[in-house]
Amino acid sequence: MDGSVSASAPIAAAPAPGRAETSYGAPDDPVWRWATLSPALLMMLLLSVLPLANLFLTSFYTVTWADGRAVWMQAGLANYAALARDDLLQAGVVNTLIFAVFAVGGQMLLGFVLALLCIRVTSGRVLYRTIFILPILIPGIVVGAMWKLLLNFDFGLVNQLVGLAGFDPVNWLGANETALASVILVDIWHWTPFCFLLFLAGLESLPQDIYEATKIDGATIWQELVYVTLPMMLPTIVVTFAFRLILAFKVFDEVYLLTSGGPGTATEVLSFTLYQRFFREDKTGYGAAMSMSIIFLVCVLLIFALSARRRAGTAP
Repeated sequence: MDGSVSASAPIAAAPAPGRAETSYGAPDDPVWRWATLSPALLMMLLLSVLPLANLFLTSFYTVTWADGRAVWMQAGLANYAALARDDLLQAGVVNTLIFAVFAVGGQMLLGFVLALLCIRVTSGRVLYRTIFILPILIPGIVVGAMWKLLLNFDFGLVNQLVGLAGFDPVNWLGANETALASVILVDIWHWTPFCFLLFLAGLESLPQDIYEATKIDGATIWQELVYVTLPMMLPTIVVTFAFRLILAFKVFDEVYLLTSGGPGTATEVLSFTLYQRFFREDKTGYGAAMSMSIIFLVCVLLIFALSARRRAGTAP
């Protein structure tokens, strides 16, 4: 027993040159990588690339129906040129921008304030969190039915409270002046919990030693918020803003259930305009061109959001 290795002891074979082992024990070569990624690539091709390609090709045709059969005629760029002359689409773009600015702004502000208040609560925190996230758990169809009853002109609870305060009832969903604002308020109520959850998770992940140092230095609550909390929360704020902005440009259910785009074009938004042109009016080629334009707009927003997220993550 001199400590020497026995001649009969097995010796681990060294890996062959050029055959590096991955963490899964599989050879790190192109064939293995393609074999591993092929199911995901195939799924992406079937679910994303092919439908988008079909939509893109359809946008260059005019589709009509004769004797129960679809007749395809080449339209070139005529469908895209017609977008600039569509008054309904122009109203949808303007209303969508207004909706996105005020709805997302209200959700971000309320969500951040609620997260700040909840993070400072020491008792009953679970109860408060449950109450704050309840609206996002309700299905959209239920939200639409509930708020349509609440905002009803004749017997809605909101107008009953307005009457008790001594004011005349308001046609919340039927007047041009209040319809879009009512839809925005419903969307804020429905989606503020989403911002609240992201902001609360971000606040809970912040290092506490920095706050202890600010208290030792005598910083006020306002100085702590402006110079410590907001800079460290900037990446979370940008991500939350990006998510909500993209979803705001795709809003459909609140508009469809509450106002159906009316009165007139007061609550017309992009998604509802597309629904009308594509499904109600059966303008297949024109609807495909509108769909591609909306997809392009959302992709541009996503690129800006990712760029802002990267700059926020690298900011000092």
